[in-house]
Amino acid sequence: MAEVRSTFELKPGAQAPQFDLPDGSGQRRYRLTELLSGRDGLVVVFACNHCPFVKHLALHLGEFAADFAQRNIGFVAISSNDALAYPQDGPAEMVRFAEAHGWDFPYLYDERQDVAKSFFAACTPDFFLFNGKGELCYTGQYDGSRPGNASPVTGAELRAAIESTLRGVRIDPRRSRPSSGCNIKWKKGGEPDYFG
Repeated sequence: MAEVRSTFELKPGAQAPQFDLPDGSGQRRYRLTELLSGRDGLVVVFACNHCPFVKHLALHLGEFAADFAQRNIGFVAISSNDALAYPQDGPAEMVRFAEAHGWDFPYLYDERQDVAKSFFAACTPDFFLFNGKGELCYTGQYDGSRPGNASPVTGAELRAAIESTLRGVRIDPRRSRPSSGCNIKWKKGGEPDYFG
């Protein structure tokens, strides 16, 4: 399977792009400001339901997020895939996927794909960590595990980034390894220009 990597176009210190998106049920909307309010940090992950790279870490991510919720770190997942072309990534399936994998955090639907573009997101999963002020502290991989390799799913890199952020320690972006996975399924003619 072909892997696409993080772009690293959103630079450390950049303010988190604003968004206002519905969850998969369509019954509630979430704004970035609400998700950050009172938090010491927020992890934004671009995900989808059918990607083997997301499935590979989905259960672990549910547990990981629950652990860090106790330390005032919020999580939100966003699906930006074209659900007309990929109905398995549609909102109803998002609800089922989140429940099956213990995602107690919001899983939002970016139907217009504008939010993915504002983050310069490229793949599923693609991780972004912001501090409590909404400043980007880390973008990169969850860990070195991928479907088919022998590495266990640990979340080691994201964990280290969160720990540094909680301590107020700046993360050297030169040491970040890109996340990789399936490409975001852009609408026909809608692929962003940051892929060159």
